[in-house]
Amino acid sequence: MRKNFGAKPLLYPQPVLIIASYDENGIPDAMNAAWGGISESDQISMCLSAGHKTVKNILARKAFTVSMADEAHVTECDYVGIVSGNQVPNKLEKAGFHTTKSEFVDAPVIDELPMTLECRLISYDAESCIMTGQIVNVSAEERILNAEGNIDPQKLAPITFDPANNAYLKLGEKVGSAFKDGAKLK
Repeated sequence: MRKNFGAKPLLYPQPVLIIASYDENGIPDAMNAAWGGISESDQISMCLSAGHKTVKNILARKAFTVSMADEAHVTECDYVGIVSGNQVPNKLEKAGFHTTKSEFVDAPVIDELPMTLECRLISYDAESCIMTGQIVNVSAEERILNAEGNIDPQKLAPITFDPANNAYLKLGEKVGSAFKDGAKLK
């Protein structure tokens, strides 16, 4: 038997994205968002309302970064999501985060978060709140790479948002091989 929940944003996993930008004075800002994902091979799309300081910054600078929140920084990542940059201009500093300017776009990379997508703004629709960015680079700390030089999800320890229970969950355990396991049924 199934239980019906109605129309709710329940989908798993929902990545916890930390979106960073510079304001008009070059001060780094970031926000936490769970409604986003890859929409083309070199694009990311997110649902972000226009009132966020980060969104205003992105519209002005035409660039942003997206880092995966990780298990080691749950508290800091949650903080940048519950405090508005419109009221707390130095919230990254208060969270204990440090930044370095991206080599590829006019946006900050959060040093403590080991994987970052560096993006140029493609479009933003204030009515639907959909922002799309072109991924121009993905940077990752060497400490989260496997022996082959690829990102190791277990070392990254990304978290996902559980919207039904308002919780963060750790991702990372391998349970199969993509584009291979299904071949057994051919």
